Amino acid sequence: MPDQEPTLVLVHGAFAESASWNGVIERLGPDRAVVAAANPLRGVAGDAAYVRDVVRGIAGPVILVGHSYGGMVITEAAAGESSVRALVYVNAFCPDTGESALALSGQFPGSTLADTLVSYPVATGGKETAIRQDAFHAQFAADVSDDLAILMARTQRPVTEQALGDGLAATTPPWRSLPTWFVFGDADRNIPVAAHRFMAERAGARGVREVAGASHAMAVSRPDEVAQSVVEAVRGVGSGPS
Repeated sequence: MPDQEPTLVLVHGAFAESASWNGVIERLGPDRAVVAAANPLRGVAGDAAYVRDVVRGIAGPVILVGHSYGGMVITEAAAGESSVRALVYVNAFCPDTGESALALSGQFPGSTLADTLVSYPVATGGKETAIRQDAFHAQFAADVSDDLAILMARTQRPVTEQALGDGLAATTPPWRSLPTWFVFGDADRNIPVAAHRFMAERAGARGVREVAGASHAMAVSRPDEVAQSVVEAVRGVGSGPS
């Protein structure tokens, strides 16, 4: 009896939302089981707990796919979860224990995100941040059309400052034992490409796809390449259609 095909759980990052995966989902095809989770973007521990609940509600193996800050979340969520078979990082953070999104993005020069952010207090405490709408196109999604960038800017979901500063709590990051795939753009203005290369090498990635000219919003602007990496992960864990 063949192994059950893994369900693909797609986790968006800051300044995006679950519909940002639509193009990737279309290219994965109707025969694959896919869930695009709504990442709360409140803090790594709570966001990972939510994704873990999604994973535990799925009968069978899972591949976690994270974009940007979503990489922090899937790394934490996968720790100790036996149903998770692989991790795919899409312009995403792949942290070691104690590392935060802010620390990783600042480890190498090149990010221009800080100058584009606006922040404001929230009733639950602390502050949340968003990208200024007039800066969103160039900063986040330079390789999409003007009209699409405007729509993305207006539908972006803010992230708390706490979430970006939270370090990975898992004492043994799951990428040390699970196979990983990385796909990233060399024109990412949020996370320097040098950081992506460093994280992929450190994780001993089974597959690395670097896309020339791709912005941070790869799931929207380069869904073909992202879907190809996800399919490689499915094949790499030994199940699913080709």
